Amino acid sequence: VQLVQSGAELRNPGASVKVSCKASGYTFTSYYIDWVRQAPGQGLEWMGRIDPEDGGTKYAQKFQGRVTFTADTSTSTAYVELSSLRSEDTAVYYCARPGGWGYDYWGQGTQVTVSS
Repeated sequence: VQLVQSGAELRNPGASVKVSCKASGYTFTSYYIDWVRQAPGQGLEWMGRIDPEDGGTKYAQKFQGRVTFTADTSTSTAYVELSSLRSEDTAVYYCARPGGWGYDYWGQGTQVTVSS
């Protein structure tokens, strides 16, 4: 099983960013994909999850209205798009596959930097 994320991104405040997470080694539609981020010096912050089977989503209240999760089953790729970026969104963004009592697989992380 692998979750491979897209590369680092640098954005200006107010812009949007889209990060991908390509899954392999398992049936993509059989597991949710969660998105979690970690800002510098902070703990992990859960952003929400998507069910790739039907595209159903659940967003953390903090991000509602500003984040969109999508999943392309033809390429086994999940996406997170975050809009109206601000400096506080500077973080490493991870996709993760829920398993057991936590996550059994993680992407390698994508650094998103928001700076003018």
